[in-house]
Amino acid sequence: MDQAGIIRDLLSWVEGHLDQPLSLDNVAAKAGYSKWHLQRMFKEVTGHAIGAYIRARRLSKAAVALRLTSRPILDIALQYRFDSQQTFTRAFKKQFSQTPALYRRSQEWDSSGVRPPIRLEKWSVPQPEFVTLPLRHLVGLTQSYSCTLEQISSFRSEMRIQFWHQYLGEVKCIPLVLYGLNDSRPSQEKDDEQEILYTTAIDPQDAPENIPNGQPIDLAGGEYAQFVYQGPSDGLQNFILSLYGTCLPMLKLTRRQGHDIEQFYPDKQRLDPPSPHSIIRCEYLIPVRR
Repeated sequence: MDQAGIIRDLLSWVEGHLDQPLSLDNVAAKAGYSKWHLQRMFKEVTGHAIGAYIRARRLSKAAVALRLTSRPILDIALQYRFDSQQTFTRAFKKQFSQTPALYRRSQEWDSSGVRPPIRLEKWSVPQPEFVTLPLRHLVGLTQSYSCTLEQISSFRSEMRIQFWHQYLGEVKCIPLVLYGLNDSRPSQEKDDEQEILYTTAIDPQDAPENIPNGQPIDLAGGEYAQFVYQGPSDGLQNFILSLYGTCLPMLKLTRRQGHDIEQFYPDKQRLDPPSPHSIIRCEYLIPVRR
């Protein structure tokens, strides 16, 4: 295997072990090289020092935990292998230009300090279109569920499909546009979980006769970064995670308050809601401030 292949495998392994001991000796043992040779090879292939990269990725993971859960700061610091809250705070402030406590309390989410994972494989970074939306009046149904950060990918995909099946029920004709509104907050019951509020909604003018009227929903206007996903429906959530983990930090965007908006455009001929493996088109809009 060439050097790029070796480092690619190592990057994948490191990403799955950021909350475990990752001394240079441990990482070198996993790769099968001396730590000196590994450091040189990693720098040649990626352009980054391996120790600094691991620390930056740990701090980025910790930042997500600060924003999406109510876990104590010390617990998060220890999970990502910092020996004290003081050490964690110093490192966090250096990378994010504010303390963990201020980062958690901020109403907006500045993504500029997040270090995206290194990708050595060919990958086209989704490019946004910046759009300004007016206030929209929709009707829909809001439901909620809780999950850990580790469950986000699989659990959100399952719940999204379940909620749409419940909302559309036995309609004979699906509206031209379906809106999925995402919002999240730390769970009030378990400090290591987040509560997801997901709203299935439609334009009231497009509502089929036998669909529940739902509740009136005012969708706030403003500037959004709009990304386009086209592919299997069970791949949408990983696409969304890549937007937050890579695209927003690369663009140095700040997520402002408001809903993430999913705009689906179903096949007019298909009368059933999408299954996990059906091909979908989704415009995903994130409220941003540049």
